[in-house]
Amino acid sequence: MVRINGQDCEKTGISVSDYLEQENYNVKHIVVEYNLEIIPKERYAQTILKDGDEVEIVSFMGGGSK
Repeated sequence: MVRINGQDCEKTGISVSDYLEQENYNVKHIVVEYNLEIIPKERYAQTILKDGDEVEIVSFMGGGSK
C-alpha cells in the first residue's frame, strides 16, 4: 500500500511518472515529495512506488488577493 496525499492506494510497482499520467497531473505545475524528499522531475520515471512509501503532490495555483 502506498500513501498518496494522505490516502492509501494500491499503486505499488508503478513509477511516479506513470501515476501522475494516470491521474492527469500536469507535471509543469506540481512538485512531488517522495518519502519526505522533493524529487526532481527527471527522477519521476525512475522512482518506483513501493509498499510503505509516502507521496505528497503539491500543485501550484495562480492568482492572488486584492
